[in-house]
Amino acid sequence: MKLGSKLKRLRLARGYTQEELADRCDLSRSFISQLESDKVSPSVETLERILRVLGTDLKHFFSDEQKKIIFKKDERVPVYDLPKGVNIEILMDAVEDKELDAKIVELEPGAQTEQEGYHDGDEFGYVIEGSVDIYIDGKRYRANEGDCFYYSGDCIHYMRNPGKQKAKILWIQTI
Repeated sequence: MKLGSKLKRLRLARGYTQEELADRCDLSRSFISQLESDKVSPSVETLERILRVLGTDLKHFFSDEQKKIIFKKDERVPVYDLPKGVNIEILMDAVEDKELDAKIVELEPGAQTEQEGYHDGDEFGYVIEGSVDIYIDGKRYRANEGDCFYYSGDCIHYMRNPGKQKAKILWIQTI
């Protein structure tokens, strides 16, 4: 494995220049350049410092394990203890370091999700079938089949199916 090219890829994914990475790690830009071209090798302590700035650690950096790409329908995990008429399945389970949580939410006619309080992150939904009313800080918004919605989690919110048919929503939360 080429250490330098892997570090460069992580740096670019974070949007850092060599100078910015060097400043954040208290290193010189020339050292970062030489490191990325595999002309020098860092000490373990220096590599840990660089990886911390790049948002990872030694274990993940040196892992050859391929990250899971495909999540099969039969691998979905149901969520239990929900209000009557609400079914939720987690689409991606057992994924380390994920930054979003994707679910399929099904609401029977008249059913609604539990009210959620303030939290970090954002929420996005795409209405696959039916329609839903999204309540955000007491104000109602209607989303119909094919519509999508987006809001910040720093509000009181929940969804309700006002229709006569089941509503199905792809719901994604950043975490």
